[in-house]
Amino acid sequence: MAALRFSISTQRALGRLTTAAPRGQLTRTIVRAASTASQPAQSAESGATSGQLDAKDVIAKEANYMVATYSRPNIMFERGEGSYLWDTNNKKYLDFTAGIAVNSLGHADKGVTSVLAEQSQKLIHVCNLYHNPWTGELSRLIIDTTRASGAMTDASRVFICNSGSEANEAAIKFARKVGKSSGNEKKIGFVSFHNSFHGRTMGSLSATPNVKYQKPFGPMVPGFSYGNLNDVAAIPELVTEETCGVIVEPIQGEGGIHIATEEFLVALKKRCQEVGAVLIYDEIQCGLGRTGELWAHGALPKEAHPDIMTTAKALGNGVPIGATIVTEQVAEKIVIGDHGTTFGGNPLAARVAHHVLGRLSSKEMLKEIQRKGEVFKTQLEKLKEKYPGLISEIRGRGLIIGVQLTKDPAEIVTECRDKGLLILTAGKNTLRIVPPYIITDEQIHQGLDILEGILAKSA
Repeated sequence: MAALRFSISTQRALGRLTTAAPRGQLTRTIVRAASTASQPAQSAESGATSGQLDAKDVIAKEANYMVATYSRPNIMFERGEGSYLWDTNNKKYLDFTAGIAVNSLGHADKGVTSVLAEQSQKLIHVCNLYHNPWTGELSRLIIDTTRASGAMTDASRVFICNSGSEANEAAIKFARKVGKSSGNEKKIGFVSFHNSFHGRTMGSLSATPNVKYQKPFGPMVPGFSYGNLNDVAAIPELVTEETCGVIVEPIQGEGGIHIATEEFLVALKKRCQEVGAVLIYDEIQCGLGRTGELWAHGALPKEAHPDIMTTAKALGNGVPIGATIVTEQVAEKIVIGDHGTTFGGNPLAARVAHHVLGRLSSKEMLKEIQRKGEVFKTQLEKLKEKYPGLISEIRGRGLIIGVQLTKDPAEIVTECRDKGLLILTAGKNTLRIVPPYIITDEQIHQGLDILEGILAKSA
């Protein structure tokens, strides 16, 4: 296929760099290398590796120029197709991560790349001082498909941004504006829940009660209180007259794939209505079809529907975009100048998201997600029966699945990767499976066979 590859010339160009290369020299060399790599490339299917670059060498050199915020293995992915990725040594990996629940249509999806190519030749960015054809059209589609799905029946308006953290920051600001509009100046408190994850910016981080993430950057934004998911009895004391917003994931992703019960979410909404607080559902990881419903809360009664819902990840299939969806009761409190974004809603990202959402919301795809989720669950339950001392529980819905282990899964993840399977962790001792929606039954079994081989050695 015609995917770009690092050529021998690229390898040699990068290889000439010394670890302490001056920035100007590095820039010039990489530009030359990129120019060489853009030439007609050797077929990716040839399997030839003699001309491949040494990823470890390149990674070591690049480390001097990058803030060390990530812990990554010494592999470099160069291309993808469907549910597979290939590294710079042409090693093939089956992807059970989908870029952490992002690439739901898979890698290098032809529909997405076609829209990207076409729109990039028309208009990539125009500032939000002016209209463009796609921000409003995407907003309309989000509202129409959400209502038609049976979720968030009072969804009315959308703020388009660039990421999940930004979507949650907007939700936090909007909830606080609603609280202040009540006339009670003390109505500024927020409630979130242990094992949640809402982002890394200061507001969303303050809603994420994880010492590892919060401690280096304290103090947090004041006014946040934390409860336990599914603790119905604690809600009345947790959510008070001074609470302006409550944010919760219907299915906690990073925290270990924990599902909020219907009883809990109904009680939470009821209490929010009693005290005039805004209920926010963070569906950044669990929404947009991941459960087999368009939205994870879609099967719940209207009495549990949110006032604000946030989304991102799968919305752009890898193109950065997020959205904050609100009811009219929230929207009417937000006026011009209350919030904004430079890149949010740009025509390139908005048009891609419009295309992606149109496909993710199809009934056929949602049914397939449910069915594939059952294929996973059936096989994983068999593994649980086979290795009861290692697997204690299988959680999740659709294609967001948690495999609870009795030991640290780090070594299992590494061994899976060595065997060509990419898989994630979450929470405490949990394997997280969030593959592309387009994964096939054959690929599911292929990946689970690899996983079983590793588990058998670990049991």
